[in-house]
Amino acid sequence: MDFFDFHHHTKNILYGIYNMDPGTVPPESPYSIGIHPKDILVESLEEQFSWLTSNISENCLAIGECGLDSMISIPQKIQEEVFLRQIHISNEIRKPMIIHCVRKFYEVISFKKKAEQALIIHGFNKKQRIADDLLGNNFYLSFGKAVLYHLSLQDVVRNTPLDRIFLETDNESFTIGELYLKVSELKGISLEKLNEHILENLDTIKNG
Repeated sequence: MDFFDFHHHTKNILYGIYNMDPGTVPPESPYSIGIHPKDILVESLEEQFSWLTSNISENCLAIGECGLDSMISIPQKIQEEVFLRQIHISNEIRKPMIIHCVRKFYEVISFKKKAEQALIIHGFNKKQRIADDLLGNNFYLSFGKAVLYHLSLQDVVRNTPLDRIFLETDNESFTIGELYLKVSELKGISLEKLNEHILENLDTIKNG
């Protein structure tokens, strides 16, 4: 059985969403394109947005990863402006957004009212309270490798509705099948059923 890898950085993974590197050209496989907070170039911002908008093709499944990060030197105001512009692009082309967020979850939640498409927090590994607040605001959560060993995060997975879950390898060295197996155990369902739910979620976010 093939398992969809919602967010990855490896070009030879064809069944999933490849996160494009800045300034590169789109692959033949499904991909996401965005301006990550750490990659913001204040002096070249218009060039970055030109690259983004000119490389959106039919294989583009999402805008991102993009978002807010409290651990980098780019000023918060600029991060928010870049994030908002990408929300507007997402609205215009009717593509969901893959969100990068570090210690700025409530700020990201505040942007939800401006977004018309689905918002997915990638690599979620925080506490249940934050998960509940995100889910209560209709975000999706994409989980990665930490689920394999992080006991409290396993509880978050158990408590997250199946219609709000995605699974990803990000840039970690493990197979997406391991993660699907673990999550199927945590949810008490078969691999086939889990796979079915995630593909349904994918259809939902793609169809707006």
